[in-house]
Amino acid sequence: MKSTAPQHGTGHPAAAPEFALVDQHGVTHRLDDYRGYWVVLYFYPRDDTPGCTREACAFRDTLVRFRRLGSRVLGVSLDDRERHRRFAEKHQLAFPLLADRTGQVAQAYGALWKLGPLRFARRRTFLIDPEGFIARSYRGLRPREHASRVLEDLERLRQAAGAAPERP
Repeated sequence: MKSTAPQHGTGHPAAAPEFALVDQHGVTHRLDDYRGYWVVLYFYPRDDTPGCTREACAFRDTLVRFRRLGSRVLGVSLDDRERHRRFAEKHQLAFPLLADRTGQVAQAYGALWKLGPLRFARRRTFLIDPEGFIARSYRGLRPREHASRVLEDLERLRQAAGAAPERP
């Protein structure tokens, strides 16, 4: 798995592109809504496929730990809201799955994959700090190990920033 800390020309972390996407319940989420929280923004190809299901369930199973660390998990694919709703209900996913129907957000994050008329989100993840900057990005992810790797990095980044330890 490749993990990097993106930077723009000044040597500072890159600002995360803004977005406004609807989740499985019809609620619009904007990156700005999450100021003050660490955000795990993960892009995945398609709801209810084997790898994407393993990945989503790994985030589901570690969600309490992410929240204790002051973070929020958001999944994004090009699937529609109804498909997200069925996927979330089937696997009891208690975090937002955002519908990027146009692929514009995936493209802004470098996660859009096009193959002729087919378009999917690549499996990419961005760990965004509480001020809205990309602290880490991931590609080449293994769905089963993905959530635990991001969780480990989040713990390290919070310690380096002098954040309070995880709450019980």
